[in-house]
Amino acid sequence: MPQTETLHDAFLDELRDVYDAEKQLIRALPKLAKAADSDELRTAFETHLQETQGHAERLEQVFSTLEEKARGKHCDGIAGIIEEGKAIMQEDFEGTTLDARLIAAAQRAEHYEMAAYGTLVAWAKAMGHQKAVGLLEEILEEEKATDEKLTQIAESGINQDAAGQAHGGAEEGVEEEEPVRQPRASSPSRGSSSRASSSSGGRKRSSSGSRNGSSRKRR
Repeated sequence: MPQTETLHDAFLDELRDVYDAEKQLIRALPKLAKAADSDELRTAFETHLQETQGHAERLEQVFSTLEEKARGKHCDGIAGIIEEGKAIMQEDFEGTTLDARLIAAAQRAEHYEMAAYGTLVAWAKAMGHQKAVGLLEEILEEEKATDEKLTQIAESGINQDAAGQAHGGAEEGVEEEEPVRQPRASSPSRGSSSRASSSSGGRKRSSSGSRNGSSRKRR
C-alpha cells in the first residue's frame, strides 16, 4: 500500500501552490499598473510588485529551511483571478470605473493569498517550523497591508466618483425627500363640539367666576 501523506506533505503542496501564485502575480501586476487611471493606484500596484518579488524570495528561504527545492505547482485559483482581471481590461470601462474594478480584482487576489498564508502559518506553528513561521508571517502582514491600502484608495474618492458617473452625478441610494405636509385641523362635528362643551363646563364656570371676581375688584 502507498504510504499515507502527512500534514508535512500538505504543507509542501500548499507552499508550492502559493509560490506559483506569487510568480503569476509578478507577471500580472505590471499590466494592472499600466491600466490604472489613478496615479495613486498605479503607484500602489508598482509598490506591491516589488513586495511580491520579495515574497517569492522569502518562500525560497522557507523551502531552504525545510531542505526542499523551491519549485511551484500551478495555482489554478490565482490563475482564474488573473484571467478575470484581464477580462476587465478588455471591456469598455475607463476612468474611475475602471479603477474601481481593478481594485476589486486585485483584492480578490489579496484575499486568496491571505487565506493561503494564514493556513501555512498555522500549519508551520503546529509542526514546529519556527523559521518558516517568521518568514510566512512577514508575507502575510504585507498582504494584509496591501489589501488595506487598496481599500483606502477606493474609499478616498474612486468609488464615489464612479457612483456619480453611474447615476448622473447623484449619490447612489440617496433619494430626494418630499417636504412634510402639516395635517389640516379638521372642524369638529356637532356631537363632538357638544361633548367638548359639556366636559369643560366646569372649567368655563370657574373661569367666568374668576373674571367676575376681578371685575368686582376693579369697581
